[in-house]
Amino acid sequence: MCRLIASDIEMRFGERQLFTAEHLCFSQNDVIYLSGDNGSGKTTLMKLLAGLLRPTRGAIVAEGFAKAPWWRKDSLLGKALYLHQHPYLFEGNVSYNLQLAQRYSRLSEAEQRQRMTSAIELAKLDNLLKANASTLSGGERQRLALARVWLLKPSLLMLDEPISNMDQVSQQLVCQMIGELKHQHTGLLISSHQDSELIQLCNERWQIKSQQITTTQLYPGTQAELNRHHVAAD
Repeated sequence: MCRLIASDIEMRFGERQLFTAEHLCFSQNDVIYLSGDNGSGKTTLMKLLAGLLRPTRGAIVAEGFAKAPWWRKDSLLGKALYLHQHPYLFEGNVSYNLQLAQRYSRLSEAEQRQRMTSAIELAKLDNLLKANASTLSGGERQRLALARVWLLKPSLLMLDEPISNMDQVSQQLVCQMIGELKHQHTGLLISSHQDSELIQLCNERWQIKSQQITTTQLYPGTQAELNRHHVAAD
């Protein structure tokens, strides 16, 4: 099983301490709801786990993944994929963005074709394949970005506010895609401040509060538990 383990980590920016955590484990089959006030460090934590930043103190190690190529200096890069709230799209149409992502897939050609069909169908991109990515709405951009990730079939995926600032239809489509990824045993770390069906998918909660990261086990249907601890996020 693929997982990331963070031990005794601390993150500082100059004299400012953002957060500390004694132990965090992010594994396949985990669906984690990440909460915290504005500026508490949710995005920073995701970037640490993605290997895009390094902690001020402590270590983050990856287990169960294929060995990183010798030329990749940071062994965390590429392990847990990170999808930003405002995802970057390449210049070109929707079809080009999907095909470009597929170049990095390690799946068989048959599975790549199957996942391409599923991604287009689930994200409702059929009528947008020839549209330039720069002309898409916020919801359409997020659906395209998630479809690109879908093509790679990641073991671990981090989603930073995946349904914020989008229409109801796009929210439902994105939630459906995330639910399908869960059923495919992708580990998910989801930052969200909205009460939505995304929360219902989670079995664990990480909260950043008072410069500490605490973890709580959740169980299916524990909406009341989440509501009691709900914190306004970014």
